[in-house]
This record gives sequence, C-alpha cells and structure tokens, in this order.
Amino acid sequence: MIKVLLAEDQGMMRGALALLLGLEEDIEVVAQVPNGDEIVPAALRERPDVALLDIEMPGRTGLDAAAELRDRLPQCRVLILTTFGRPGYLRRAMEAGAYGFLVKDGPVEELAAAIRRVLAGERVIDPALAAAALSTGPSPLTDRERDVLAAAGDGSTIADVAARLHLSESTVRNYLSSAIGKTGTRNRIEAARQARHNGWL
Repeated sequence: MIKVLLAEDQGMMRGALALLLGLEEDIEVVAQVPNGDEIVPAALRERPDVALLDIEMPGRTGLDAAAELRDRLPQCRVLILTTFGRPGYLRRAMEAGAYGFLVKDGPVEELAAAIRRVLAGERVIDPALAAAALSTGPSPLTDRERDVLAAAGDGSTIADVAARLHLSESTVRNYLSSAIGKTGTRNRIEAARQARHNGWL
C-alpha cells in the first residue's frame, strides 16, 4: 500500500480527496491535516510514502513544509496540489524538493497516477504550468525585497513595516523602490499584486 499524508485546509475538499483516494486499491490515506504547522509532525509520526500538500494553508505554507520534509524525511515524496497554478509557486516547489505539482481542477485518476509516479521517482508537473514557468522566468526579487513587499502589501505604513521587520524606514523604502522597479509597476500595492500573481510571494 502507498501511504499518503493529505494536507488541505478546506474540510470538504480534504474529505473528498481522502474518500476518492481511498477507493484506489493501492493507496491508503494515513493522515489528514488542516494546518501547515501540523504537516511535519504528522509525517514524522505516520511516515507516509507521499505527502500531498496544498500551498496556502493556515500556519506554514506547503512550500515551507516541503523543504523541511526533504531534510527530515527524505524518503517521503512531496506532491503539491493547489488551486493556485502560478509559475513562481512551481519554481519554489521544485526548489523545496517537491516531485510533483498539479492544480486541483484535474481528474482524480490523474492524481492517483501522479502519486504512483512520484513514488517511483518521476517528476510530475502540470504541462501548462511548466510552459508558463519557463516563459515567466525566475523571481527577480531578493529574499529581503520579497519580505518587505509581503509586509507592505496590506497597506501598512513604512514605519509599521520597518518595526515589524526590524529595519530602518529608509531601508524599507529602498527595498520597496527596488521591488517596484523590478516588477515594472507603479507602487508597492501593484508590485505586491504582481508578485503574488506570479507566485513570487
């Protein structure tokens, strides 16, 4: 049996996926978690063969959990299953050690096949998303620019962002200016929106 950990914050979606995967003769869902903070502890406890992770969850993101699973449970293959088919997310997932990346609108048979394929060591990536990732290229933002842009994207003042990230206000302004220039936008709200759209945040 292929043991699967399922991390999905929407209860109905999580239940439906568990039910559908449970119909497969060779797949057993051994853990279901609704929160990103629970992924690694559940995986260390249950030792799944495949971790099926959403990206945007309460607590840690699926991408953060994937990177920790790669280091702490390397025999567990990570397959990202998300609503958000963004090129930057795909690139970040691969950097975090994921073996696959699928969007949720595909058929469940495709998901079951992908689980078997990543367990066999194959890479499974949504073809349209792979093409988009190649055309978009890597994120132009540095880690610090990304942090500042994420903190400022909700409309927080420069002073608020500076206090939150323990930076000077002039440093925050410099990072924001650089991020705005690199995204080709007019202000930090547009820059944050563009970065989120591309999966860079």
